[in-house]
Amino acid sequence: MIKFFNTLNRKIEPFYPLVPGKVKLYTCGPTVYDYAHIGNFRAYVFEDILKRFLVFMGYKVTHVMNITDVDDKTIKSANKEEISLRQYTKKYIEAFFRDIKKLNIHEADFYPRATEHIPEMVQMIKILQEKGYAYEKDGSIYFEISKFPDYGRLSKINLGKLKPGARVDSDEYMKENIYDFALWKQKKQSEPSWQTEIGTGRPGWHIECSAMSMKYLSQSFDIHCGGVDNIFPHHENEIAQSEAYSGKKFVNYWLHCHHLIVDGKKMSKSKGNFYILKDILDKKTDPNALRLLLLSTHYRKTLNFTFDALDQAQSSLQRIESFIYELNNRTFNEGHNKNTNIKKIINKMKQKFIEGLSDDLNISVALTALFEMIKKANILISTGKIFKKDATELISALNSLDNILGVLPKKSRKVLPSNIIEKIEERQNARKEKNFKLADKIRDELLQKGIVLEDTKDGIRWKIKI
Repeated sequence: MIKFFNTLNRKIEPFYPLVPGKVKLYTCGPTVYDYAHIGNFRAYVFEDILKRFLVFMGYKVTHVMNITDVDDKTIKSANKEEISLRQYTKKYIEAFFRDIKKLNIHEADFYPRATEHIPEMVQMIKILQEKGYAYEKDGSIYFEISKFPDYGRLSKINLGKLKPGARVDSDEYMKENIYDFALWKQKKQSEPSWQTEIGTGRPGWHIECSAMSMKYLSQSFDIHCGGVDNIFPHHENEIAQSEAYSGKKFVNYWLHCHHLIVDGKKMSKSKGNFYILKDILDKKTDPNALRLLLLSTHYRKTLNFTFDALDQAQSSLQRIESFIYELNNRTFNEGHNKNTNIKKIINKMKQKFIEGLSDDLNISVALTALFEMIKKANILISTGKIFKKDATELISALNSLDNILGVLPKKSRKVLPSNIIEKIEERQNARKEKNFKLADKIRDELLQKGIVLEDTKDGIRWKIKI
């Protein structure tokens, strides 16, 4: 049974989709006023693992991720550069899609953009006005929180702090304050606007997600994801306006990803510890290693990004790749023989892996199961106790689980840098010339670097020490 921690009820609950076998998933996408940073990608990778796992478990997932291309931040940035909003956001939208491809994040089924769904937002706002949940003031339209008694159910915020009549136009505001929030903002000279039946202006940030999620997933759906910083006010406001509009429960399960910090500190440009994906990849980082690091801490825990941790993730990835290389390139006994222990090792690993992820995506349990299998299989390999069919089964098991992890390269590759390969070739030449002193010296040098050389009847073979 799959279980998730539901922010709505603050407890782990069994997962039951509204329609058996099908999952409707909405994840908060980028606000395209800048390049997405590694904290954003921590959330996107978590959501990708969630979706991949649900698909692996046999569910048909319909995934919607919004693109916020009109809000306070995008407008301010476009005005600063003195270009149109569309022109400004275009390059960041394109960069977002390039980046998710590099991190092997599966694309959503729909990427609705706020600017392309103004009619849906206007319709929602009209109904909220007709039902008495919204009011007009000075050309803008606000949601009246006091009319929605369940306000605060998600964030557990104290509704007693509400000041009747207090309004806020800003999309993001102080977390401890509760205001009537803007659904529609009156036209301003410095802002883009749309002429509609509720007036000329633009939407507030919160109404955008409600209108787009309901258009593509219906008025009630299964899972809504985002960062913990979205719980209030954004997701709280989404619930209020959506349920007031439809009269139905908006979302059954709310899953929130915790923050990413860098070297124990909040990521900030002023501190010099702010990284976008390009900053990391420009350091010759394997994007699969970064993905492994981003997914390796449970999504509800703070992830402390350090370059030491990134190196460790690279070593872990190399351990998996070296194991696969070994299975693909070692000369195993052919024939119909099989080691019955291999199937037991694989089945035990798969069981623990799935049990871990079924328990609120407990990735630590899942990865431990994976590396335990590799360790046990390597012992059998080193003692010559597995056969060609066993190797094929092990590779198949790894490929199956990588449908969830998404960290293995699409094609097999040499996992050694060119300077190491040159050293191995130098040793081969030394042996041919019977310069065994030099050959032994190179072998010892490589061993210090974790590269084990084996001289076999079929020639030199190497593997990474694991």
